[in-house]
Amino acid sequence: MPRAVYVLALGIFAMVTSEFVVAGLMPQMADGLNATIPQIGYLITAFAVAMAAGGPFLTVALMKLPPRTALMALFVIFLAGNVLAATATGYATMMTARIITGIASQAFFGVGISMCAQITRPEVRGRAIAVAMNGLMLGTLLGLPISTLAGERFGWRAAFWTITTITVIAAVATWFGVPRIERVEGGGGFRHEVGVFKKPKLWLVLSTSTLIIGATFSAFSYFNPILTDLAGFSTGTVPLLLIAYGAATVVGNHIVGRFADRHTVPVLAVGLVLNTVFLTGFALLADLPAPAVVCMTGIGLVGVTMNPAMATRVQRTGNAGPLVNTVHSSFITLGIILGSSIGAVVLDAWGLRAPLWLGAIMALLGLATVLPDLARRSTPASGPASPRCAEQINRV
Repeated sequence: MPRAVYVLALGIFAMVTSEFVVAGLMPQMADGLNATIPQIGYLITAFAVAMAAGGPFLTVALMKLPPRTALMALFVIFLAGNVLAATATGYATMMTARIITGIASQAFFGVGISMCAQITRPEVRGRAIAVAMNGLMLGTLLGLPISTLAGERFGWRAAFWTITTITVIAAVATWFGVPRIERVEGGGGFRHEVGVFKKPKLWLVLSTSTLIIGATFSAFSYFNPILTDLAGFSTGTVPLLLIAYGAATVVGNHIVGRFADRHTVPVLAVGLVLNTVFLTGFALLADLPAPAVVCMTGIGLVGVTMNPAMATRVQRTGNAGPLVNTVHSSFITLGIILGSSIGAVVLDAWGLRAPLWLGAIMALLGLATVLPDLARRSTPASGPASPRCAEQINRV
């Protein structure tokens, strides 16, 4: 595996840590910015919306730059947003900082994943994406606790300075560790990049990713109250359980990465079936501590860990260009927004189990979007296929 893939994972780690940091420091930030807790919560929403809506436009603006240069430009923008957040004296300034960092983060995901496709052989791209996406998993497992600890010990601004330091390290590593290439595979200018979105199948494939992530985050967003109010765990135990969940995502991401290239669609189908089972089991058995932990860990294994297979399927349906990958990231972010926001609505209406049922329904809908490809893959051809055709079929 090229060293550059691990360097890209470090950049993603910095972005993800920044995305989640506000969630761990809401009371401190509310006091420091003279804001309410709900207002601080809007900073999380603003980051996600900025990612989904603004990321593709920034990617288009940087499209003519070589990929490594584009990554460095995104580091500069992201760094500026984090410094602005660390020095913010008012709520409006902090909101501006979160929007800037959200847009830069999304574009970085798109350009970075495209870079993975460019510097690795086609037969190992899924594995390379899994390595890069370890930055996402480790951001959840380690980045959030580290930044939260820094904020609690030294003030909430210290958390943003910590992220700024990580970002500088990642930028330097990228400059020296990522090769300079002139163009990304599949890239042919703005018209070519946009033209691929005329394919109806691409939109179906993108919707699969939205539903997979939406199903997972409809549950993940409410793990804390479910584990305390239904399963009966103490508030001090929940962080340990969330660490176990984060560890499960690292393991699951590694497993999916091993199979994402050769068995892309079956991996997605199996993952969605298992996620449906775990979400349903969690909804039914949430009041029993041991089964609740098993189901929560299972969601970690087969939820966000589908990212390598999702990205591989999108690239094969569209192309490996930065715009396609950034739009895909936007659809993933849309899943987070839908899962958490609709989960809040059903929770208010029907209680803490409702987001889990919502997740199970979204996972089933996601499975329905995969079944046509799965059926096509299992349908025998009318005649003998050439070796090249057979190889392409196996890669679906």
